[in-house]
Amino acid sequence: MRPKIIFSKMDFSQSNLFGYIEDLQELTIIERPVRRSLKTPEEIERLTVDEELSDTERAVYLLSSGQDIQGTSVVANLPVLMRQNPAETLRRVLPKIREVLHVAGVEMQLTAAVSFLTILQEESVSIHTYSHSFLHIILQNLEHRDAGVSNAWLETLLAVIEALPKETVRHEILNPLVSKAQLSQTLQSRLVSCKIMGKLANKFEAHIIKREILPLVKSLCQDVEYEVRTCMCRQLEHIAQGVGTELTKTVVLPELVELARDEGSSVRLAAFETLVNLLDMFDADDRSQTVLPLVKSFCEKSFKADESILVSLSFHLGKLCNGLYGIFTPEQHLRFLEFYKKLSMLGLQQENGHNDNQLQLQTLEQEKKYISVRKNCAYNFPAMIVFVDPKNFHLELYSIFFCLCHDPEVPVRYTMAISFYEVAKLLNSGVYTIHKELVTLLQDESLEVLDALVGHLPEILELMTNGGENSGTESKLLSIPDLIPALTTAEQRAATSLKWRTHEKLLQKYACLPHIISSDQIYYRFLHRMLTIILTNNVLPVQKAAARTLCVYLRYNRKQEQRHEVIQKLIEQLGQGKSYWNRLRFLDTCEFIMELFSKSFFCKYFFLPVLELTHDPVANVRMKLCYLLPKVKSTLKIPTDKHLLQQLELCIRKLLCQEKDKDVLTIVKRTVLELDRMEMSVDAFQKRFYENDLLDQEKERQEHLLLEMEQLEKDKQQNEGRSTNINDKIFEKKRRDSKTSSVLAKSITHSVPGSTSGTSAGKEDKKSKLVRSQSFSTQALHPKYSNIDKCPNKSSATGYTSSVSGMGKSCMLSFSDDSFRTHSTGNSGNAAFPSSSSRNLFNSADQKSNGNKESQSRKMSM
Repeated sequence: MRPKIIFSKMDFSQSNLFGYIEDLQELTIIERPVRRSLKTPEEIERLTVDEELSDTERAVYLLSSGQDIQGTSVVANLPVLMRQNPAETLRRVLPKIREVLHVAGVEMQLTAAVSFLTILQEESVSIHTYSHSFLHIILQNLEHRDAGVSNAWLETLLAVIEALPKETVRHEILNPLVSKAQLSQTLQSRLVSCKIMGKLANKFEAHIIKREILPLVKSLCQDVEYEVRTCMCRQLEHIAQGVGTELTKTVVLPELVELARDEGSSVRLAAFETLVNLLDMFDADDRSQTVLPLVKSFCEKSFKADESILVSLSFHLGKLCNGLYGIFTPEQHLRFLEFYKKLSMLGLQQENGHNDNQLQLQTLEQEKKYISVRKNCAYNFPAMIVFVDPKNFHLELYSIFFCLCHDPEVPVRYTMAISFYEVAKLLNSGVYTIHKELVTLLQDESLEVLDALVGHLPEILELMTNGGENSGTESKLLSIPDLIPALTTAEQRAATSLKWRTHEKLLQKYACLPHIISSDQIYYRFLHRMLTIILTNNVLPVQKAAARTLCVYLRYNRKQEQRHEVIQKLIEQLGQGKSYWNRLRFLDTCEFIMELFSKSFFCKYFFLPVLELTHDPVANVRMKLCYLLPKVKSTLKIPTDKHLLQQLELCIRKLLCQEKDKDVLTIVKRTVLELDRMEMSVDAFQKRFYENDLLDQEKERQEHLLLEMEQLEKDKQQNEGRSTNINDKIFEKKRRDSKTSSVLAKSITHSVPGSTSGTSAGKEDKKSKLVRSQSFSTQALHPKYSNIDKCPNKSSATGYTSSVSGMGKSCMLSFSDDSFRTHSTGNSGNAAFPSSSSRNLFNSADQKSNGNKESQSRKMSM
């Protein structure tokens, strides 16, 4: 036998691997005898049931002579039996279940409680029959020795109480409750009585509660066991809502005050939480004279002797401060604000400059408690903004907001990320002050924080860039350069993690960016990234989210060259990609394009590339295409797209004749039938396609409007460039004229004194300016007017010009009035989409005007 070898560190190098194998081979595995069958023939015989028995007879048989697992299965199947044959089940099966439950185990008891509740919710029988058959079984098992079983039956009973009539509840539940709530009963019985009384308070009138329930409530509030006092204290909220304001003030409030001074910390905690929840039912006198002193004592004791209430106090502090807001003096207002600040920094004092004597080693339990306190402070932060008024946020709460957003613990930052949108809404015009914290949370090291922030990211970004009437353009411009790198960093971190759901959610929310930042910023920082994700990511939901967001970016892109480039990449890299996976994603992208764009846009760019996939070598691609063909056909309009319809029919014929895959052929035949039943929309307006036509027209108007705006921007830039060139030329000529005029003046004054050459030079200068300005105005305006008058298809332009003047007013405000009039007052739709002939007209007109200007300038210089 070899000596035992102990390895301090496992080394799996090639030299040592064979040594380990030899050692393992020496270990003999002791083979135990394995039973070939799990059950003996006798056990199988005992578990076998006659197949000819009905469901009810089988259930009775299994409950009578079966094993526990079989009985539990019957109890779990009880709702099904009640739906099939309720009368027979109540007559034969339910009595057997009642007998078995006396000796049943925990699993069957829990199953029975759930089944009884399911039968009540499904209303398989009337409530009268249910109370007669099931209520006694529930009450018998209510005081089970196992706490979990007892709570399960109690939940079923509380649900039953809401459905039972008052008389049944009074006789079957309330009357026995008097004896069950006595001190002579067990602790479990008294706890159950407390919870039942809280439910009964909303069932009866106030005078019945006062006469029959309140005496039991008082006795249970003074019970010798602190568990009973705690349980009854938490039910006082429901009882107060049942008895009304007057009895709450005279009966419930004194009990709460007494319980708030109880020796048990759990009782005091329950009393405090009940007081906070009942603040709305107390008047101003009760709040100032009774509730406020109790709350102050709670706050003072929380840091000294009773730290158990600290977590609850921090959780309810926002509701408490706003509930007592009207009775606070300025000093008390400041005190509670300082108390909140102290709680927000609890556990972080070590980072400050304290002496070692003042610092104690915190136990793990204390550290968890402090984290919970700071998390609760983050949860209450929006309420505290209301408490101090949003106008005072920067002065009073910004430092706390900064600390909570940079808290070392993830749960605190996670809670701040969740409540960030509420904070931004409350700040309104001052939202720009928390821009840095938004960037910080976007770049947080924990993806949980990012996931929490992403939920309301579109609304937050919209508030950041457009929030408030008083937020000037400077703050908006300053926010964008920081936000864009933060957004790109957040997406890259989500992409490199294993949490693909967060990445998918982030990509879906990034579809809001066209409303936030400019088209060029999206094109250079986000659009190509979406295409890369579609091509390289391995998670299908992430790829689809990126594809849809890419289509949104393409939809709002304002430059035709960029749009054509992206369309070309989609067709080449996806539709004609080497990987069949990319071609499948191309079909997904086309589906999004049909959703977001007009029919004419899809037919112009993507119809034929989609049909090319009918020849794809991979059956899955052809199959997916067949599912998509009805949507593809719905984009056609007759007779404009008649040639595309012929191409579609040709491809379908080829699929029917040449398809060899059986599954694809089956789907093709099914698709052909669906295509035959489809109705084609025509160019003329039809009532049956009213809504779809209106939606498609709106999309098409918006697409035309983007092209129109692009053309206007180009014209405006050209006009500005020409005006600057003309101004430069005028300035240079004036400079030369001033030099020559000064030389001539000197010579003339020497030769002919008293001449009027200076005035004649000024007149020439004014005349040259006038001629130049006239030539510039004719060059800028007249060619466009002349071209618009000559353009054909006047009827098709009226709708578009009305759309430009109607829906596009907000988009046109950024342009000058002159440039807007030149396009909107024309009668031709081709003004937005100039053809090659119109472009030649523009160029010839520009050349002629430039030639006229040069000749005029030469004449003036001469």
